[in-house]
Amino acid sequence: MSTMDNLKAAFAGESQANRRYLAFAKKADEEGYRQAAKLFRAAAAAETVHAHNHLDVMGGVKGTKENLNAAIIGETFEFTEMYPSYIKEAEGEGKNKAKWSFDVANQVEKIHGELFKEALAKMGMEEGPDYHVCPVCGNTVAGPAPDKCPICDTAKDRFILVA
Repeated sequence: MSTMDNLKAAFAGESQANRRYLAFAKKADEEGYRQAAKLFRAAAAAETVHAHNHLDVMGGVKGTKENLNAAIIGETFEFTEMYPSYIKEAEGEGKNKAKWSFDVANQVEKIHGELFKEALAKMGMEEGPDYHVCPVCGNTVAGPAPDKCPICDTAKDRFILVA
């Protein structure tokens, strides 16, 4: 393996550790273990620093226009190729929870692709909407949250504001 291969593997591992530790922190909070939750969040933040360092060394962060184009390409791959094949396989194996997870992600990746295209088209116009994210399926909405998530029926008051 090359150093570039190692950087890619390290980036993936650090990124996954970040997400895993945030999920662990959420569970620790739910169970009332505040100190463990804080430690998981601190470790997650450190893993993010590591992942960003690796991505930077790989040249993976460019200008905003190039980054938006890369995001469009990535999201398009996910909803046109990756998730459809995952959904089909999960369905064939009777793995309904996995199929649901892949399906809602697939629906949201289409939305992300469109939001990135809109952002690219509006580059330079810094005024725009805040975003709301559904905590159940990840649906991302530009502007006010809907009364109910159109993907999973989650109520408006549960959406997370990203300003």
